[in-house]
Amino acid sequence: MILSMTGYGKAVATFKEKKIHVEIKSLNSKALDLSARIAPLYREKEMEIRQMIQQKVIRGKVDFSVWIEKEAGTEAAPINVALIEAYYRQIQDVTKKLGMPEGSVNGSNSASDWMSILMRMPDVMSRQEIEVLSDDEWDIVCQTINEALEALVCFRKQEGAALEEKFNEKINNIEALMESITPYEKARVEKIRNRIIEGLKSIPEIEYDKNRLEQELIYYIEKLDISEEKQRLANHLNYFRETMAEECGGQGKKLGFIAQEMGREINTTGSKSNQAEMQNIVVRMKDELEQIKEQVLNAL
Repeated sequence: MILSMTGYGKAVATFKEKKIHVEIKSLNSKALDLSARIAPLYREKEMEIRQMIQQKVIRGKVDFSVWIEKEAGTEAAPINVALIEAYYRQIQDVTKKLGMPEGSVNGSNSASDWMSILMRMPDVMSRQEIEVLSDDEWDIVCQTINEALEALVCFRKQEGAALEEKFNEKINNIEALMESITPYEKARVEKIRNRIIEGLKSIPEIEYDKNRLEQELIYYIEKLDISEEKQRLANHLNYFRETMAEECGGQGKKLGFIAQEMGREINTTGSKSNQAEMQNIVVRMKDELEQIKEQVLNAL
């Protein structure tokens, strides 16, 4: 079973007047590249959050976010009564120093005028309390993160199934192309033999040893033989299929190495193919292999 490194997961939970949102996205990368945006209340737990993500995600470029949405009406800041009293006393002191009538504000001593001025003073409506993360809330956050991670893994499995289908298609294509070389390979031997003999016959004044000629032909043909390359390529194709079927996951790098070995055998076959039809088939095999290599980069 192949897992893709491309994935997305999201989960939402409610705790008292809060909504806790968790979102995680991943793309392909050679290692785990984690970028985390964490609400200030949960930053003390950042290391634990990173460990949770690492255990599930393993590899990939990951963007993780957890933020808090509070219900309407819960954000109202309390009035700082003590600060208002302090401002009132200071204003009274100033009016005495300046010789203004006691209790007057802008020439008036009405309560509404006083409150209008006092409520505009700095910080009288600021929130002063410090929020503390409780164990109950942290348990809910952990559950929500795990839900988002499970959604991500599920997404990766779906993408991995599509990758596996694509790989099987390309492997089958390479296998079929490899088999299509066989007729040209057999005909090539006779063509080489006939070409050399005809060349010698065109020079009648030259005498040659037929037995030695046969030996040289055998040596030349053996150098162009691709039987071993075909066998090794077939083994690599089967090994690729077996690796895809492994249940452990995380085969992406291994599949990449197998694809490299497949490329070596195809390249050697091409270098030994001195026939246009065979070289055309090799080019098509290379095209199929390049598509495999591109998609292997997305496999976990």
